[in-house]
Amino acid sequence: MSTNFRKITGSANARKVVGSLAIVGTAAAVAGMGTFGTFTDSTTPVDTTIQSGTLSIDVAQTGYTVPVTTAGFVPGDSITRALTLVNDGSAALSSVNFSSTATVGSVLTTDTVNGLQLSLKSCSVAWTQGGTASAPTYTCGGTTTTLVNGPAVNSGGLVNPASLNAGGKDFLVFSVSLPVSADNTFQGKSSTLSLSFTGVQRAGTAR
Repeated sequence: MSTNFRKITGSANARKVVGSLAIVGTAAAVAGMGTFGTFTDSTTPVDTTIQSGTLSIDVAQTGYTVPVTTAGFVPGDSITRALTLVNDGSAALSSVNFSSTATVGSVLTTDTVNGLQLSLKSCSVAWTQGGTASAPTYTCGGTTTTLVNGPAVNSGGLVNPASLNAGGKDFLVFSVSLPVSADNTFQGKSSTLSLSFTGVQRAGTAR
């Protein structure tokens, strides 16, 4: 019986010691919190609103249908269509670049001399359209600038385009032609050209 009594007493003491440690620890924490006092103040907020610009350019077809699908092309044939390139964003651009790629290729696009040729021109004012729906013609009443003139797969930068500025428009005409030098190896071939324009934002500055 005495042995069992000592075991019970030891267990009770252990529980009391643990309880005492918890109380002492809590008291120390409370005391520590009371030894530091800090005054604070803050200024009236100064609001600074930054709104990022929107970089966006778009190509709108002018007059007869774009894109163009044609068949029965022979040496000496050409197709011409007008486009209007618009900076419809709120940010100025540092450059606008043009590229044409062959999404479906053949000898028509791989032969850079006798294959399809591409011409891209701009006019300082809107082109005047004439001709017919199947064979439109375009006349520039202002200043004409040749931007690209060579193989159908090509690229180049627009020279001082109006679309550098938000709301600016460039009046463009592109022509795709098959030279008279194309021989029988070009018969029955087909290619698909994709024309695109890429705008690059202006350099960041201190504002």
